[in-house]
Amino acid sequence: MRVGVDGRKIPRATEYGPVKSLDHARQLGMEGLFFRSVLDMSPTLDHGELREIKCHADELGMYVESGLGKVNPYASAEAPELRAAGDGDILLGFRRMLEASRAIDVTEVWIGTANFKGQYYGYWCYDRFRTDVTWEEQLAATERFLKKLAPIARDLGIHMNIETHEEITTFEVVRLVEAVGPDAIGITFDTGNVTHRGEAPVAAARRIAPYVRQTHLKDVVHVFADDGLKRQVRPCGHGLVDFEVILPLLHHHNPKLNLSIENPTANGEMIVQIYDPVWQASHPDLSVSELAELIRLTRMCEERIASGAAPTLDAYDEVPFDYDRSVWFIKESAAYLRGVCDRRQLV
Repeated sequence: MRVGVDGRKIPRATEYGPVKSLDHARQLGMEGLFFRSVLDMSPTLDHGELREIKCHADELGMYVESGLGKVNPYASAEAPELRAAGDGDILLGFRRMLEASRAIDVTEVWIGTANFKGQYYGYWCYDRFRTDVTWEEQLAATERFLKKLAPIARDLGIHMNIETHEEITTFEVVRLVEAVGPDAIGITFDTGNVTHRGEAPVAAARRIAPYVRQTHLKDVVHVFADDGLKRQVRPCGHGLVDFEVILPLLHHHNPKLNLSIENPTANGEMIVQIYDPVWQASHPDLSVSELAELIRLTRMCEERIASGAAPTLDAYDEVPFDYDRSVWFIKESAAYLRGVCDRRQLV
């Protein structure tokens, strides 16, 4: 299992561009880059430009993974570049992105369902709680759009992998995969995002492991707050995510799975409003036992912080998330993930 990093969030990605970012990632000891969108590699989807990037990665012995964009039609207006890729036709835009990916033998591509609105508070940050359209209507529209894309992906031999993003539950992601077909749709497992929906990471991993084809790996700590659980992203091995259980589980189903670290670009905290009846009503699949497990993990985080084994949220936030901090996050995560792979013999 090779360890790489997010190609959009690796520090200096915008300054360096794709080719130099590959060099930068290699200098940091990474074995691959996960470009969030093929448009990040070439905004014009120039096949020659894309081949140069892929050839450079091959020369460095690095993997390249990529992505498309948001497949929720109610969220696509926030990403006009997806329509622009098809000269105004979003379905054509996705087809062209899929064809461009296939041209460089990138056959695992990320997709998502919505954007996190960090300028708002609590559950208003998530499209799940929109009041102009229900989340059920958004999921239905997403399924319809994926069923239009699936024949294209099948013809090209590509899997489109839905991220376990902050707004969607693993139960819902699995239902989408099974409704559209696992021959065209898989899952991008973000290990930190699942707690937004009150899910315990190991339980979430067990639900989705058979379908996981890409990863966004990070850890989180939780503490109790007046209106729920306060969450903060930490390097892998520094929080409540049990990678010692999760990585062997993923390896069992997909031994060639790449482990891509998603480092944050800034410090920050988020709230999971488990006490709110609106939040509770939005999670009909979540069992009492799984929510209780997340609460147990939160208590463990608080105990580690109280003992001095882990910094408080405020102390962690005091360190600016500059270049050095980003590099530290990536290297800490990579060392820990490789250690788990060595101990569990995940080769």
